[in-house]
Amino acid sequence: MMLVCGITFAQAQAQIKFDKTTHNFGSFSETNNVQKCTFTFTNAGNKPLVINQAVASCGCTVPQYTKTPVKPGEKGTLTVTYNGRGRFPGHFKKTITVRTNGDPAMLRLYIEGTMTEAEKK
Repeated sequence: MMLVCGITFAQAQAQIKFDKTTHNFGSFSETNNVQKCTFTFTNAGNKPLVINQAVASCGCTVPQYTKTPVKPGEKGTLTVTYNGRGRFPGHFKKTITVRTNGDPAMLRLYIEGTMTEAEKK
């Protein structure tokens, strides 16, 4: 009986599923150095999902996410803004670590792109 209750309890939890885990901005000019993308996620579990924290690997990358609990079957968003001002042109790849109350408890999202040097006049 205790084993059945334990298995039932373990299965009752939030579960985060992102539509994608990587976004590539492609090439963009350093004159247009602020880029944004949105990751959409679904709570595939049966308990409310809460993102406790989203931390970027660099100060040039700022994540903003749904702060309220996401009910089972509903969607939320995590928007990432990359600001290349003051950065050297070239390829970049940044990581956003997401911590939740669900399964998985921690996962990583990635953004990348290539900022090209502005044309000299």
